[in-house]
Amino acid sequence: MKQGDFTQLAKDYINRPGYSETVLSVLTKYVGAMPKGDFSIADVGAGTGKLTELLLKRELHVTAIEPNDAMRQEGESHARGAAWKNGSGEETGLENNCVNWITSASAFHWIDLEKGLTEFHRILKPGGFFTCMWNPRDLQRSELHMQIEARIYEIVPELNRVSSGSAKHMQDLSSKLLSTGHFTDCVFIEAEHEVDMTKERYLGAWRSVNDIQAQAGPERFEAIIEAIAQEIEPLDSVIVPYKTRSWTVQRVD
Repeated sequence: MKQGDFTQLAKDYINRPGYSETVLSVLTKYVGAMPKGDFSIADVGAGTGKLTELLLKRELHVTAIEPNDAMRQEGESHARGAAWKNGSGEETGLENNCVNWITSASAFHWIDLEKGLTEFHRILKPGGFFTCMWNPRDLQRSELHMQIEARIYEIVPELNRVSSGSAKHMQDLSSKLLSTGHFTDCVFIEAEHEVDMTKERYLGAWRSVNDIQAQAGPERFEAIIEAIAQEIEPLDSVIVPYKTRSWTVQRVD
């Protein structure tokens, strides 16, 4: 499996969790997102629509941009209220000054920083906002998940996560978002939340993780899945602690 190619993972993305409703409530108020009306959002790197669905539930107008055909097809079936388009963070295919808010959920680390921020500045309306967010497991709140993490690194000691959204992976992100001069006023928001998963869903969520599979290879990745299955075998379900973390900047006009 190639790192960054999600074609084989699209079907497993349904097992992934959503994002913190607390973070979304604060963000939508901050950026002035209004149901219906002419407030428009571009969800860039939308994947199968995990964030797109949550925005649609708030009756917001969303255009979902996704470059991978398999992921976009899954998204079209799960988040039917959005306008789905083939595009990337570097080339969205949208018109100049056409959206009020750009979101990029668990995707911005795959986008070329300078090209992406330049493209986002182009398609945002004056005064518009860009938010990138991630939804890492909050390992420190759970001994079980600390043990699972340790087992993974025992099997793949050289593993280098592309991004988990954790603090160590997001160092200097605020300054990077302001580095091109296209954006200002970086606001950071985070909140804890938990998801109660069946064991099948939990293992399915792991099967949707690209960077581990690409680096581990098929044999070691199956060893990881087996190790995780052993850890959760005594449980009726798996309570997974997450921490949604978001960074929002405003367009410089």
